[in-house]
Amino acid sequence: MRVIYYFVLIPISLLPHKLLYVISDILFFLTYYVFKYRKKIVFLNLRNSFPEKKQKEIVHIAKSFYMHFCDLIVESIKGFTITKKEIKKRLVIKNPEITNKFADSNKSICIVGGHYNNWEIYAQAFSIYSKHKCIGIYKPLKNKFLNNKLNYSRTKFGLNLVSMRVAKKSFVSINKKSPIAIVFGSDQNPSNPKKAFWLKFLNQDTGVLFGAEKYSKEYNFPIIFVSISKVKRGFYEAKYSLISSEPKNEKHGVITKKFTKKLEKDIIKQPAFWLWTHKRWKHKRN
Repeated sequence: MRVIYYFVLIPISLLPHKLLYVISDILFFLTYYVFKYRKKIVFLNLRNSFPEKKQKEIVHIAKSFYMHFCDLIVESIKGFTITKKEIKKRLVIKNPEITNKFADSNKSICIVGGHYNNWEIYAQAFSIYSKHKCIGIYKPLKNKFLNNKLNYSRTKFGLNLVSMRVAKKSFVSINKKSPIAIVFGSDQNPSNPKKAFWLKFLNQDTGVLFGAEKYSKEYNFPIIFVSISKVKRGFYEAKYSLISSEPKNEKHGVITKKFTKKLEKDIIKQPAFWLWTHKRWKHKRN
């Protein structure tokens, strides 16, 4: 892995974006036409999510998704060497005051989003715009070298990463020192479907991770949804919308339903930008 990192990934990362997108175009041809990477999963997910769409529309969305997916690959590699100045140009948060007003009141918050558009560039950049101490929850990779390099890439502009194994303990400790903003990616397939919150999402029964609602209610941290849109190739905007300023007063499941509906709305509007390669519906409701 060290050889690949230093002699492949870093040299690619140092290339200008124009050349990176040439690589992305080549990757698209290989992943879609040659290797057909997870093509059956992508088409199955799209057909089940949009039963009203004709095959021609499904094919168009799938191709657009693979183009975007390959852009994500090269943009993520670029993340190893991207500068603060460059990342501020490529990810703009339109309304940082939504979160910063809580920091001004010494109030911690939860931010929830999905694997939509370029979530990696948001994870790298959002601490630049935030007055909070920013925390991301992650699952450590088995390869320690790659895990360390990815963590460095994600944290070099101020994000703090906390392993999901010790998340709760870390929140309590850090929150005593300064207001924190905890970021949750809540559209992954839950490992334990019995602990998931089930609802209708993209025309299907879907188990949703409950961590964002659980922590926001337990500590009464205001919870905010982040929506990421693609302005043009390589450039993104993020917008915040408040889900609840007093989560402890919300009924069970209301918060999860609200942010899941917001994500669903984004996906329906521009379906090519969600992570369709993910086996999102492998678990069924008991």
